[in-house]
Amino acid sequence: MFCPKCGSTQSDELKFCKLCGANLLAVRQVVDSRETGEGFDWGKTWVADMFMSPGEMKRRKEELERQRGITPEMKRYNEIKAGVITGTVGLGIAIFLYVFMQGIILSGNVTPNTAQILSRLWIAGVLPLFVGISLTINGLFVSKKLVEIARKASQPAPNTLEGDLNPPYLHAADTNEFLPSGFSVTEQTTKNLRSSGQKQ
Repeated sequence: MFCPKCGSTQSDELKFCKLCGANLLAVRQVVDSRETGEGFDWGKTWVADMFMSPGEMKRRKEELERQRGITPEMKRYNEIKAGVITGTVGLGIAIFLYVFMQGIILSGNVTPNTAQILSRLWIAGVLPLFVGISLTINGLFVSKKLVEIARKASQPAPNTLEGDLNPPYLHAADTNEFLPSGFSVTEQTTKNLRSSGQKQ
């Protein structure tokens, strides 16, 4: 048998490892008691994710984000940051392409038709610029509303009965609030019993 702690070869009769002192008897008991008839659970694989409903996928995604500590405010911040970065990269690409293509055109080695095409290549940088602007606007305005909605949903609802913000609690035990009843379950139940002195 191999010791699971240090990996050394040990005799099957030993209860403890000679090198590290690990409990080999407990390891043997666990190995012997392990169930061999367990079937493969497809529910714990990626195959189960393929057949998951959209609502379940959304719930699982929210649960994973909650476990990782990703809040709506953090998602909004990341969206604004991504928008600023994407927009800046798009602007940089547009400026670079404009300057570079103007240099090629001014060199005089291109035909007028090619110069017309090259002078307009800077427009390729406008696409990421607009994507960045839209991400930033979405993060500043739309996601702000979503953060407020999530914040309101996470706060406890106020108690409408008493008008206070404290959650309702049970009152202390008070037996004086019980009203006396006009009857009893045991009332007049013994009238049908024979007295103990009577004989049949």
